[in-house]
Amino acid sequence: MIGAGTRADMLVLDSLPQGVTRGATVLASRPLSSNSIPLMPRWGLQEIAGMLTELSGVGGSACLTLATSIVLDAQRQEETTAWITSNNSSFFPLDVAAAGIDLEALAVVRVPDAPSVARAADRLARSGAFGLLVLDLGANARVPTALQARLRSSARKHDTAILCLTEKRGIASSLGPLVSLRGEARIRRLSDDRFACELRVLKDKHRGPDWVHTEICCGPEGMY
Repeated sequence: MIGAGTRADMLVLDSLPQGVTRGATVLASRPLSSNSIPLMPRWGLQEIAGMLTELSGVGGSACLTLATSIVLDAQRQEETTAWITSNNSSFFPLDVAAAGIDLEALAVVRVPDAPSVARAADRLARSGAFGLLVLDLGANARVPTALQARLRSSARKHDTAILCLTEKRGIASSLGPLVSLRGEARIRRLSDDRFACELRVLKDKHRGPDWVHTEICCGPEGMY
């Protein structure tokens, strides 16, 4: 975490491997400050450990930025993390590294297609070796209820946080009834190079919905 007032430019890869599409951009290299509504939960690994969580957004949302902050929190707690994605999508390694993530400590699992993402996560979750699994499911995500049940069972047994990233609006249905927490990622411009990355919680079985977490971040060149 860098101090307020320190510039943290985001580095963006100029190109990706052939056939790999450019996904959502990590908006900020590092949050400059973080705040939540008083007495409300915070967006962190501890709050989603042992649960099946869904984070959604569309277009230029803060979904990837907020997911990256969870990975950073997990690494600070020395929890093993895996990011599972399909072959036709990828985050930008230099963006994620600029956010403070240790790429050498982040396992990235590439599978043929979106339906394979949840199946791969099931195998990893049952191993009990991971503190955090990030599932990049994309648009039109579908995870069978039986598979959700296995993921939730493994999450509870091993105290693993399972974070599903989906591309849809908040008014759309969640992945299913076994999702314990579902949030919508949004972004607001505050100034030329400052953005508010907001998490609006729509569903929270443990603490109730309608709480908000905000991280104030600096944007990459080109967004100023």
